[in-house]
Amino acid sequence: MFVSRLILAGVVLLTLLVLALGAARPSSGATPETRYVVKPGDTLWRIAAEYTGGDVREAVWQLTERNDLASPLLQPGQVLLIPG
Repeated sequence: MFVSRLILAGVVLLTLLVLALGAARPSSGATPETRYVVKPGDTLWRIAAEYTGGDVREAVWQLTERNDLASPLLQPGQVLLIPG
């Protein structure tokens, strides 16, 4: 009787541990990023305006910093990471 209760308690604890680990989120503070492939005629300003809801100037700066852009000129096919 005692052994069966001990086994049952172990199974319940293991199940709770698995559920807790499955629901855990990374604590790195990372936010999801979107990959955007530049199309002909795209500009940083238009991309920033499309993917952000705030100040477009700030978004342009964030895009430039996140993608290590030395110039605002974009090439078709270039992949940009858009911070979430």
